[in-house]
Amino acid sequence: MSELVKYSKQGEVFVITIDNPPVNALSPGVPEGIAEGIDRAAADPEAKGVVIIGGGRTFIAGADIREFGKMVASGKRGVALLPTLLKIEDSAKPVVMAIHGTAFGGGLETAMAGHYRVAVASAQVGQPEVKLGLIPGAAGTQRLPRLCGVELATEMCALGDPVKAPKALQAGILDRIVDGDLLEGAVAFCREKIAAGGPYPKTRDRNDKLGGVDAAFFAGWRERCRKERRGLMAPLAAVDAVEAATTADFARGCETEAELFRTCLFSDQSRALIHAFFGEREVAKVPGVGKDTRTLDIRAAGVIGAGTMGGGIAMVYANAGIPVRLRETTREALDRGMSTIRKNYQNSVNKGRFPEDVMDKRMALITPQLDYSGFEQVDIVVEAVFEGMALKKEIFGELDRICKPGCILASNTSTLDIDEIASATSRPEFVIGHHFFSPANVMRLLEIVRGRHTSLEVIATSMNLSKTLSKVGVLVGNCRGFVGNRMVAPYGREAQFLVEEGASAEQVDQALYGFGLAMGPLAMSDLAGIDVGWRIRQEFKDTEIPGRRYPFLADVLYEMGRYGQKTGAGWYQYDANRRPVPDPAVAEMIERETAKRGMQRRAISNQEIIERTQYALVNEGARILQEGIALRAVDIDIIYIMGYGYPAHRGGPMWYADTVGLQKVYERICEFEKEHGAWWTPAPLLKELAAQGKNFAQWDKEKAQTAAA
Repeated sequence: MSELVKYSKQGEVFVITIDNPPVNALSPGVPEGIAEGIDRAAADPEAKGVVIIGGGRTFIAGADIREFGKMVASGKRGVALLPTLLKIEDSAKPVVMAIHGTAFGGGLETAMAGHYRVAVASAQVGQPEVKLGLIPGAAGTQRLPRLCGVELATEMCALGDPVKAPKALQAGILDRIVDGDLLEGAVAFCREKIAAGGPYPKTRDRNDKLGGVDAAFFAGWRERCRKERRGLMAPLAAVDAVEAATTADFARGCETEAELFRTCLFSDQSRALIHAFFGEREVAKVPGVGKDTRTLDIRAAGVIGAGTMGGGIAMVYANAGIPVRLRETTREALDRGMSTIRKNYQNSVNKGRFPEDVMDKRMALITPQLDYSGFEQVDIVVEAVFEGMALKKEIFGELDRICKPGCILASNTSTLDIDEIASATSRPEFVIGHHFFSPANVMRLLEIVRGRHTSLEVIATSMNLSKTLSKVGVLVGNCRGFVGNRMVAPYGREAQFLVEEGASAEQVDQALYGFGLAMGPLAMSDLAGIDVGWRIRQEFKDTEIPGRRYPFLADVLYEMGRYGQKTGAGWYQYDANRRPVPDPAVAEMIERETAKRGMQRRAISNQEIIERTQYALVNEGARILQEGIALRAVDIDIIYIMGYGYPAHRGGPMWYADTVGLQKVYERICEFEKEHGAWWTPAPLLKELAAQGKNFAQWDKEKAQTAAA
């Protein structure tokens, strides 16, 4: 008997319980244990039916994702679950699947092999494989449309979103929702079916829901996937696989699914998405900060500044159920900030994301004010004013006098020195950077910046708090721009240089949009605010190296009063819906300003745009790793995927460099150094890894092994 699967009997019902905590993943031993249970039930004359149920908090949350990597490494072609599913379906005794928690991926595929499915009302089912660059590989695309129809099956397989139990019941995926104890209800249901007698329905033989669609239906879905899942191959493969269920018999449909599954499994996209999946979990691990590290309770918060960032941060706390005091210096700014918050919540209500009473509760958690009253009671304060060191130090000095001992003082600064900010206080151990990304109430990343004196308990509290706030917290070191914006600097620099040298703003942005980024660097500059970038450059003007080339076009736009989307004009002109339109005035300005400086413009390829912007990111990322500003290469990847719209199917900039090959990246950077000078001096770590034939993923692994030893 498998240790991961337990067997028992309730009278004439044989019960198979999957016991593979925490989520009952289909790790090696689980499919085999289920198959053994089916054999035992078949051989037991007293057993008339079977119930399969998950122990603990869920049914089967899906496959063990690490097994996909092993399949790729070994070149294995088949899915181990398939023989077990056929054995379940071929059982002469009725098999009832009892679902609580989630039945996702291989979990739903297992459930669909049963003759019947019952669930508690809170359960969810789904085929989320596309989010890992895969499609269902154990006949999920073939059985699902036979239960719920082709339309819902296509949606579930191509988009990967879960379906709640009531909808699954209505669609035919489930046969009953159980009130009360699930096992008790499932056993009772099984006894009903035993009493009714067989034969029991095999999902693979149910063809009545496969009609009603034609080639145009699937063509429409492919077009939707190309728009909504831009650049991804798995959603299109999922549509192809579901279509095969409607054009071939079950066996041939399974063959088509298997071939499409293998194509996806052995793709760079799937490897990158699986890297990102595990990376999101890896970044939570901080050396020296364990489960035994003391954390502080965060029951009430304060936010300084009700602008775009401050208002968004206040929403983040309110969304988590934490009362927050929002301070501004003028009534006009405070009212404008609260109006924006209410508008954002109302938009969510209008889109059906939550009911109006939820909006009212969240609004009630935000206390707008023009003074510091009540700030002596809060557990954390987040400062979110504009990027000016003098102002930030003044505010932190005030907070140090007002806030209680043990209150965390956090800055939302995106570039400034946390240690200098902390120097304005008598408690540098309680000062930390909490760099949210705009819009703060939407973007999942929280860059947590440790200062020289920041205590371990404040770091641990911040990492825990990020989860409470539904953010992905990544700990980084203290330097100008930290990780994200430090790397954005050379990325944006090369984008501007390319425009100075001959590309148009729209060519640069379109090349990178085609690469998979959510938006190009110049459109991103317009969104963030050209005035914000200008202000940051003024703050660091004294650090510029004499004789070094610096971009100048953004400064000209600032002088023209073109601050980006907020003024309706930046690198682009913006319509009433903030859609960018190329502006002839910008093209004229570029020609004029480059001619004034004696620059000869030339034709630039999209390939050069991609290489110069991406390799600038990689080179700076390698420096950041060597300096210890980022703990791991995967931390950089998660920062860029979560905070900067980097395409997850490319795995992040460091993973992307690994897929290109570090030797090739290094050689190209050397060429750029010859052409463009000192900005392109290769990072020593990149040079070292390239010479050794290694990559950043190996560097991460070796570093982890050294730390463990």
